[in-house]
Amino acid sequence: MKKALKRLLTWLIKGVPVVNITASISEISPSEKLKGKKIVVTGGGRGLGFYMAKKFVEEGAQVLITGRDLDTLKVASGKLNGSPFLQFDMRNIEEIPSFLEKADELLGGSVDTLVNNAGVSLHESSFAEVTVEGFDKQFGTNLKGPYFLSQSFIKYWKLNGIKNANILFITSERGFYCDVIPYGLTKAAINSLTVGLARKYVTCGIRVNAIAPGVTASDMTGFDKDGNLYRETSCGKRVFLPEEVAEAAAFLLSDAAKCISGEILPCNQGNHYRSDW
Repeated sequence: MKKALKRLLTWLIKGVPVVNITASISEISPSEKLKGKKIVVTGGGRGLGFYMAKKFVEEGAQVLITGRDLDTLKVASGKLNGSPFLQFDMRNIEEIPSFLEKADELLGGSVDTLVNNAGVSLHESSFAEVTVEGFDKQFGTNLKGPYFLSQSFIKYWKLNGIKNANILFITSERGFYCDVIPYGLTKAAINSLTVGLARKYVTCGIRVNAIAPGVTASDMTGFDKDGNLYRETSCGKRVFLPEEVAEAAAFLLSDAAKCISGEILPCNQGNHYRSDW
């Protein structure tokens, strides 16, 4: 109590101290570990989706990115050595079959990997603030879209006789907590879907995994990856860089991870193990 009071008085006199944190990470040199793979990344025009697509391209994969904003996709494609792109809204379930047909055409057939990354959070501060419109938007983008896109992808995989395939969901550390906000609820459902699909299809040749990042610098979170990464409520006191999460994604999609399916890999320095001491 005395320490807290002393700290408060110090802040009143000198001001609240500013903490500035940056991150120094190591990226694994490209080794073509994804060579030959044909990957669709939803929400690949910016943020984590873009950096995953970039890593996949560096590792030798053919990558198609999707998103709702055409201009964003065009800019991203230019930075990805001209990788193909398709404008697509995950909530338009009826368009999924034609979307996969176009993806197949643009990647030259035998698309073997789906990365369900597209997502939205409205950042409601309380249960009372949730609206029906906001609920539907988040569930449509974060759960319903990936659910039926994965269903159609598996049908496409069976129809085309593809030997091995991957589905990777991008969930969140929020998926490990009980929640009353739509974003967290969708991520908890994705965690369950990941394990359910993995157990059902692993003997057929499809591996299904998920990555659960902590707060990662992006437009959605409002953190600039080149700015101050300090975050008081994270156990590591910082947000994460999309490049470091992309490294984990590339590994899970590689043949080096063939023994891994049904895994939800937290990329948050253990922040989901809350003890609050």
